[in-house]
Formats: sequence, C-alpha cells, structure tokens
Amino acid sequence: MKQITTVLVLIVLLVLLAVLAGAVYVVPETQQVIITQFGKPVGEPVSEPGLKFKIPLFWKVHRFEKRFLEWDGDRTQVPTKDKRFIFVDTYARWRITDPLQFFKRLRDERSAQSRLDDVLDGETRNTIARHNLIEAVRTSNREFTVVEELGDDQAIEETAGIESGRGKLEAEVLAAAADGVADLGIEVLDFRFKRLNYVDQVRGEVYNRMVSERQRIAERFRSEGAGESARISGERERELRRIRSEAYREAQEIKGRADAEAADIYAKAYNRDPEFYRFLKTMEVYKRVLDPETTLLLATDGDLLRYLEKAK
Repeated sequence: MKQITTVLVLIVLLVLLAVLAGAVYVVPETQQVIITQFGKPVGEPVSEPGLKFKIPLFWKVHRFEKRFLEWDGDRTQVPTKDKRFIFVDTYARWRITDPLQFFKRLRDERSAQSRLDDVLDGETRNTIARHNLIEAVRTSNREFTVVEELGDDQAIEETAGIESGRGKLEAEVLAAAADGVADLGIEVLDFRFKRLNYVDQVRGEVYNRMVSERQRIAERFRSEGAGESARISGERERELRRIRSEAYREAQEIKGRADAEAADIYAKAYNRDPEFYRFLKTMEVYKRVLDPETTLLLATDGDLLRYLEKAK
C-alpha cells in the first residue's frame, strides 16, 4: 500500500513539474515572442527580455528575431533601357518590426524570404529597365581616366554623364520595396547591387573589343616608340659626325703645328750648317728611291758623286 502511495505521489509531482515548466518561458535579448492559442494570437507581442509566464498546454510560444536579417538575391538576367542584357546580383538587409503582423501574414522567415524574392527581384527589374546601363555602373560624373586612350564611339558615348547613378537606383529599389512590404510587419533596411555583368553572349564581344582597343593602344605606343628611337638614333649619328669632325679638325691643327715646328727646326738646323743639312736631305732622298735592283747613272756634277768622291 505504501509503495502505491509513493508512486502516486511521484507521478503527481512529475505532472506538477511538467505543468510548471510549461507555464514558464524565457525571452532572450535577440528575440521577440508571439503567444497563440489554438493557432490564434493571444495578447500583444512580447519584446522585453526576461522570464515570462503562460498557460501551459494551451498557449504556444512563437519566437522571431529582433536582429537584422540578410537577403541574398539570385543572379537575374535583366534588359536595360538601352537594350543591354546584363546579369544583376543583389543583396539586402531587413528586420521584423511588427511580429504580430508578421505572424499573421507570413508565419515564418522562410515565407518572408520568399516574399522578399518576389518584391526585390521585381523592383530590381523595373528599376534597371527604366535606366541605361551606365546609370547602374557609375555613381558620379567623375571624368574617365582612359577616355583619351580609348577614343572610340563607345567611350565617347559613355562620357556623356549620368542623371541618377548607381546609388539613386539602389534608393529607388529600396523605396519601392518598402511600399511592397509595408503590410507584412517587416522593414527593408538596405539594398545594394552586389555585381553587374554582361550575359555570356555579349561578354565575349565586349572582351574582344577590349582586347582590340588594348592592341590598338599598344600599336600606337610601339609607333611612338619607333619614332622616338629613330629620333634618338638620328641625334646619335649627328653627334658622332660632329665629334669626328671636331676630332679631325683638332688632329689637323696638331699636325699643322707639328709640321710648322719641324720646319722651324729644319730651318734652324739648315742655317747653322747648310752643307751638312744638304748632305742629310740628299742621303734621305737616295735612301727612299734606291733599291738593290736600281741602276743609277750619275752625272759628274751630281751631289751624290761629289759626296762619294769626297769620301775617297
């Protein structure tokens, strides 16, 4: 009998503990709570953190994030106003501002993400289609740094300037999306274009045009380099001719001064002993003109014969 009583007491205690545990719940700092009874909301949302009480078994706790949530859009092909087909990749940040309305309209975050896909993707398409490609690419009318290098019609067309710019397009999408989710209990905080790119069919043509432009610029640089090389070579040849001319002139001046000095020495020597000078010059002349095969006929009054006779 005592054992049965003890078991009954334990069962009652366990039931009481389960009831008490079901009557208490905790709301963290990062969450907000909706209480429902048989699927219908009861009371106001609970956003203050702390220990809270509810009717066990009948009331159910639904928790929602208070922090910022992310939305990452799919890469979508969109035509622009100037008929350029591009891929647009976007992202956004949002939060739950009215958990009761959010629960009534969407129930959970998965449904909210799906609804944001429809709203943000649709507004992105509409905004991009109302503007030219350059409006989504550029944020200001800052001058291009390579326009002078490109110099083609495409570059000239793109330097005409923008009216809105990428930032204003993002603001347009954000404003339109805010109207689209106003009754869902959520708020879109920020929206950005993560990446823009041409479709695969157009990308190859764009890359080929970029390559041809770079090649044209390279050829221009090569031509300018060849012209500069020819100019430097011409200046070098002209400088070499000038150096050779000055060197030749200086050599001739030195040679002339040397000849004059030699003549002066010869003149002094001749004036000192004219007979000996005449003898030396005569010997030098005969040394240059005579060889072993030469037959020489001498006159009786010639200088060589006269000197040979004196030698005897």
